[in-house]
Amino acid sequence: MLTRFAVAPSGFKESLSAQAAADAIAAGVRRVVPDAEVDLIPLVDGGEGTARALASATGGRLVALPATGPLGEPVGTHFALLGTGSGTGSGIGSGIGSGSADTAVVEMAAVAGLSLVPHGLRDPGATTTYGVGELIRAALDTGVRRILVGCGDSGTSDGGAGALQALGARLLDEDGFELPQGGRELNRLHHIDPKGLDPRLAHTELLVACNPYNVLCGERGVARVFGPQKGATPAQVEELSAGLENWAYVLTRDLPVTCDLYGGPGTGASGGLGAGLAALGARLLPRFEVLLDHLDLDARLARADLVLTAEGALDHQTPRGKVPAEVARRAKLNGRPVLALAGTLGEGAHTVPGVDAFTGILPAPMALAEALVRASELLTDATERALRMILLGAGLPRGAGV
Repeated sequence: MLTRFAVAPSGFKESLSAQAAADAIAAGVRRVVPDAEVDLIPLVDGGEGTARALASATGGRLVALPATGPLGEPVGTHFALLGTGSGTGSGIGSGIGSGSADTAVVEMAAVAGLSLVPHGLRDPGATTTYGVGELIRAALDTGVRRILVGCGDSGTSDGGAGALQALGARLLDEDGFELPQGGRELNRLHHIDPKGLDPRLAHTELLVACNPYNVLCGERGVARVFGPQKGATPAQVEELSAGLENWAYVLTRDLPVTCDLYGGPGTGASGGLGAGLAALGARLLPRFEVLLDHLDLDARLARADLVLTAEGALDHQTPRGKVPAEVARRAKLNGRPVLALAGTLGEGAHTVPGVDAFTGILPAPMALAEALVRASELLTDATERALRMILLGAGLPRGAGV
């Protein structure tokens, strides 16, 4: 009999936070096994909810402030100052281990995320990461020694150009005029003047938690892979790709860059923000190594009879650094079975390593707007259906019905 469940989902983009998803799955489990022992492990991947989750996990706090949103208008946002509790990572390697009280977390999605861009205004050639630079500056004002930037759920494709502008760099066209904000302007970039960069950056460790599979340029470059999801037309995808190629070239020529900005791991994170920050000396780190150490995740998965994970989509991209794939990988190290639930099932859903069973949460076709509103209810119902099927199968005599 299944009695111990580990519930380790990601959030559902523009719908459920990771905590809300975990709560919804737990409700479905308890409909079937009322006395179940359910360990809730909502997981962040650098995107929405990262700053809040890490502040909570370490006994830190959020700092609220206004900053420039992705459309250039002010938005209410925040960054986190971490506390010293619960951190079990390895210090510098994990980014939030010992010394976490001297660490700030800037969540790019909180100021430049896709959810901050209304559907009718989605144009990744126009959106900016300027607010990310403002949050980094605000974090520097607190005197921290380390800033961790969480990448994910972005609504931008400007290569981090806006962030560099906010931090004092001047991006100039061939006539010496400063470029406006937005990824499409990168095609006109001729020179970067770094003299105005905030001098405190030289004395602050800058870490970026990112998906190492995301690269800046090439056929798997970030504009081609994620541009359409952010509203880019095919023509705009090519425009943005060319602009990011030029961005990498000028950054490498004009700044003391020591890494491969074109195709290095993580350079494409958050529309190329990874490359822009790497050009300032930031270390690009695999996000799960940075973000999951403090959760004691492996031990908690090992205690479960069944591991449940979830995300908005399960498809061929899931193994490329998504939460369900990481949960399944870790669960399999301890021989635990894994059930994945997803808002949508795409091509390759059946090929995610370590996932033993999967299901979509929609009981019938419905409009996206309705599915987003009803996501919690749908996830609870889907969990109940899947678990009842699992328990039925477990109770059948071997070979029954075959």
